[in-house]
Amino acid sequence: MKGVVPGTMFGYPAYYVDGKLFACLYENGVGVKVPAADADNLVGRKGILPFQPLGRARMREWIQINREVSEHYLKDKHIFEKSVEFVSGRRSRNSRVSE
Repeated sequence: MKGVVPGTMFGYPAYYVDGKLFACLYENGVGVKVPAADADNLVGRKGILPFQPLGRARMREWIQINREVSEHYLKDKHIFEKSVEFVSGRRSRNSRVSE
């Protein structure tokens, strides 16, 4: 994805767009920033949990996607793409992540 650069967060690999964090590897999954309404909608689906790094309270605009096989993250590509758009301001903060 254009403009995405690697870095770290919480000591784990992370990915930034325009200097802003949009995804990071954490424990058994990937934390992804999405609009709050999308986070509410996505949490509870198979393999998607609230993102709570280091035992903190749920982060309002974040989800954690846990997949047992790394190739299974390919089905979440649309979430990662929408996250980049959301974080970079390339889409409305009120747009929904679609399936």
